[in-house]
Amino acid sequence: MYLHLHPVEWVVSVGAIISLLYYLVVLASAWRYFRRPFSWKADFAPPVSVLKPVRGLDRDAYENFASFCNLDYPEYEILFGVADEDDPVVPVIQKLIQDYPNCNIRLLIGSTCQGWNNKVRKLCRMSREARHPILVISDSDIRVQADYLRAVVSPFRNPRVGAVSCMYHMQPESKLASEIEAIGLTSDFLAGVIVARQLEGVKFALGATMAVTTRALRDIGGFEAIADCFSDDFELGRRIADKGHEVELIPYTVATLSPAQGALDAVKHQLRWAVGVTNSRPWGQLGRLLTQALPWVVAATLVQHTWEGTAGFLGAYLVLRLAVAWTVGVWGLQDPLLRKRLWLVPAWDALAFFILAVSFAKRRIQWRGTEFYVRKGRLIPAPTKD
Repeated sequence: MYLHLHPVEWVVSVGAIISLLYYLVVLASAWRYFRRPFSWKADFAPPVSVLKPVRGLDRDAYENFASFCNLDYPEYEILFGVADEDDPVVPVIQKLIQDYPNCNIRLLIGSTCQGWNNKVRKLCRMSREARHPILVISDSDIRVQADYLRAVVSPFRNPRVGAVSCMYHMQPESKLASEIEAIGLTSDFLAGVIVARQLEGVKFALGATMAVTTRALRDIGGFEAIADCFSDDFELGRRIADKGHEVELIPYTVATLSPAQGALDAVKHQLRWAVGVTNSRPWGQLGRLLTQALPWVVAATLVQHTWEGTAGFLGAYLVLRLAVAWTVGVWGLQDPLLRKRLWLVPAWDALAFFILAVSFAKRRIQWRGTEFYVRKGRLIPAPTKD
């Protein structure tokens, strides 16, 4: 019957079928990834330097930082890096140092590294002053369990491994826009990460945790080499992989405590990221259009001439999409929010397509109060109007 379809009907029907097949690929990739046993041996615990670049006060900042002071690990240090001494997070770190006198904590203020990525500038100095051969970098809003370091460093038992990342999920405050964004992370973004790993291996890192050896970091020219990069985590993993080191993505999950935000703030946050990625890796973003089944399925149902066709497309979307969300987010990542709010997945899908489409029309992003172009993955300051 498809031989008699109008060209538009062909396009949307094929697009819908491809996007639904992508969900099957996700399910197969997630099954292979999460079913493999992951464990670590207590006899492997090399000294570690934990690097935490921070700016401003995140939600529950003290509790997040304190979780790194209670790790079950024999020898490690924690380095905090801030841009200036007036940062409101400084008193929180100073209190942490007082409350945990037996934990080796240092606060570093300022950096001489040049570059537009504020986070990486701090990492330049911290990595130079770190005392140990393995560096574990995590965002300031991350909270971890006591076994965190043992899990993250375990792949380094293999000397060919140069970098390690782990999975994560968001713990937002009870606000609808924040919850939808969190659901998008585990049910969509990380699903794509697992597929990428399955199809081409791990050639990236995730900012929630980036563990590297100092040897691998030296091989890529240190953090100074990516001090202008928009997506520093992606670039770090890619460059380390390009130098011949293995990059591991372990099925271990940490939590990121995202702030409460309204719908407009959530859209701006996601759009900034999408615009940056679109202008860094445009072909990859075009490919993402075929992973967004909701708009294709809606379009396909509108051109169907039978109720069976309409019901088939809609039913396939709901069954496969919710199966992906459950398999990746609930079973694999054990995300408690997604377990309770599974019905919000289509809402995220609608928002994600809108953001992806708009990202192709924008060239600038606003980051930390400054406007940038993103060209070939690098931040270029936009001209200011006098």
